[in-house]
Amino acid sequence: MKMINNEQINNIVEAYLEGTDKFVVKLTVSKDNLINLFVDGDHGITIDDCVKLSRHIENSLDRDEEDFELRVSSAGIDLPYMMLRQYTKNIGRKIEAKLKDGTKKRGELVSADSEKIEIIEDIKGKGKKKKIVPGEKLEIPMSEIMETKSIIVI
Repeated sequence: MKMINNEQINNIVEAYLEGTDKFVVKLTVSKDNLINLFVDGDHGITIDDCVKLSRHIENSLDRDEEDFELRVSSAGIDLPYMMLRQYTKNIGRKIEAKLKDGTKKRGELVSADSEKIEIIEDIKGKGKKKKIVPGEKLEIPMSEIMETKSIIVI
């Protein structure tokens, strides 16, 4: 049995996604040919997008030569950001950044580049209801961030 490798799958996926707003967030290929692919798009990604990509990968590989299991998923809200493109895509949304010093910062993402992100920090207001109100703008160096995730606001 032939081993499938990351580069082989990445080349297939990148060629398919070229010219679209979709991009690879994470790709792993295990020793026993379990392929896990997480994709996202600047304007989101649908189940239909994942199905089409999955079919394209399957049609690009020969099952007679390579036995594999394939999982194509969107980079869901529970998956931390892994690339700058995810930060820029989520400007204007609420995020939580866990920092290397153990603290957490929550707020609206207002900008992101390879050096830093800027958020308008959420602060709890005073009074019985303790509404969350916008606080000051914080600049957080990328080097201090352990992980960042989107927050669902209801």
